[in-house]
Amino acid sequence: MSDSPAQNGGPGRAVAGAVRIGPLRRRHLRAVVRIEEDAYPRPWSANLFLSELAQRSSRRYVVGSIGPIVVGYAGLMIVDDEGHVTTLTVDPGWHHRGIGTVLLLDLARAAPGLGVKHLTLEVRVGNEPAQALYRRFGFAPVGVRKNYYAETGEDAIIMWVHDIDSTAYAERLAGIDARLEANR
Repeated sequence: MSDSPAQNGGPGRAVAGAVRIGPLRRRHLRAVVRIEEDAYPRPWSANLFLSELAQRSSRRYVVGSIGPIVVGYAGLMIVDDEGHVTTLTVDPGWHHRGIGTVLLLDLARAAPGLGVKHLTLEVRVGNEPAQALYRRFGFAPVGVRKNYYAETGEDAIIMWVHDIDSTAYAERLAGIDARLEANR
């Protein structure tokens, strides 16, 4: 069960400054799977996460925690110089507090060190908040995958951001971080 907004500071309270990012470990799987089940009609299983974690040379998975509570997680699959954001999920009870921004900042900052120059992802056509987050990070739509989400038949927008290893992109990330700091 998710912590209610009343338990985690009330509606609209920014908590991004309290989020700590660390590697996703087996010990986090129970919390991660619970969030998956709360967030998605067709959640990933613990076994799927274990399979992803076993591919250490081509994957990077992190959790965002506030104290002992896992509030979100994100994953990156690396193929050549491209990084595919496989998941970016915030516990529904913790939405709209900057947690997704903190998680994506971590992936975007780590990616160049992993040889990544470009990032891509798919996002539900109806998920406007996520699309807005990705646009802040420079992602732009390049196409649509029809019926990508089989459980609902919903289309996915394919988004890309290029040259994340550039000084200009580092400055974009610094600006995003500065806006987070201003709201803390």
